[in-house]
Amino acid sequence: MRRSKLIPEVNAGSMADIAFLLLIFFLVTATIPKDTGINRKLVKDNEIPHPITIQEHNILRIVINNNDDIMLENELIELSDLKEITKSFLDNNGDKSCNYCNGSKSENASDNPKKAVVSLQTGKLTSYKQFIEVQDELTKAYYELRQTYSQNVLRKEVENLSKTDLKKVKNAYPFILSEALTK
Repeated sequence: MRRSKLIPEVNAGSMADIAFLLLIFFLVTATIPKDTGINRKLVKDNEIPHPITIQEHNILRIVINNNDDIMLENELIELSDLKEITKSFLDNNGDKSCNYCNGSKSENASDNPKKAVVSLQTGKLTSYKQFIEVQDELTKAYYELRQTYSQNVLRKEVENLSKTDLKKVKNAYPFILSEALTK
């Protein structure tokens, strides 16, 4: 009688179950990084305004160079100073046409918040983190000015503003930002 060779078999029936359990384990335990970004409504092509002439003193030029240094009108500044500098530039009331502005009425800063433009230029090697931090400081400056406007002019807290009030606040301090790469 001939003996047949017995080949041991591996029971692969539960392999699919094990793979499925491992997949679920890694999906549940893996952390998904929270991306940072900028909450902005972008202008559509058909909404782009016609070119307008802007006086030089109405432009606040901010440059983030390739080393992540922040420069304002060719002078190095700290990130922590950017918010206050932006607020004083926007709220300047240089032409004395703004009855709600509290600025110093300097001739070297903006005429009023509706004419003020913040120009942000970045280098090709500027880090995304630094770009976001600068954007955050600019947003904080606008938020604080809008909050002051809603409290002093509308006599309401920001949380209690109606849609009409919100439009008034945004119209009083429009967020006009120009972004570009450095040449």
